[in-house]
Amino acid sequence: MSEEKENENANNIIKLIMVGDSGTGKTNLISVAAGLEFNTSSLTTTSCSYVQKLIKKGDKEYRVNLWDTIGQEKYRSLTKIFVKDSKIVIFVYDITKRETFDSLIYWKKLIDDILGNISSKAVIGNKFDLYLEEQVSEEEGKKFAESIGAIFQLTSAKNDPNSIGDLIDKMLDDYIEKNKNGKEKKRNSTKLKKTNYNKKQKCC
Repeated sequence: MSEEKENENANNIIKLIMVGDSGTGKTNLISVAAGLEFNTSSLTTTSCSYVQKLIKKGDKEYRVNLWDTIGQEKYRSLTKIFVKDSKIVIFVYDITKRETFDSLIYWKKLIDDILGNISSKAVIGNKFDLYLEEQVSEEEGKKFAESIGAIFQLTSAKNDPNSIGDLIDKMLDDYIEKNKNGKEKKRNSTKLKKTNYNKKQKCC
């Protein structure tokens, strides 16, 4: 395989990472985005892992690796390791828990410290199906997203699985558009193992 072809293939592998506090629903968001079922008994994530989603854009097929990270405070130093080389970042909070929204300031700083001011990012207000228990308004979520230059969306992994899939598709379009002229800063890419579609891989 030529060097040009290898570079093209590498460019078609996109690392997308979700960050946010424990219990915000990141694991289920990633699962339903990859076509898996919502898990009502999903346990707290204690290791980083990813699911691969294949997305076709025109004549190109992109392998989007959706990384689930650990939100618990005691594991945050480990989360930092797996943020590296991410191309798209999605910040997740639970609309029924004010503290998870307030923590986005911490997660934004962590991302900035590791990746700089990454251009392709979104903010998700998850668990919209529990809107009667809402502690964070949609307006607050939108305002925060606007302040960091991110796309905003309310989602429900349980009742509206298409919402996260649509957002990831939109985020990929955003990434491609912003980097079509090769303007993205080159970084040393993390070597990822080949996986079958929707196969979950443990990273630690």
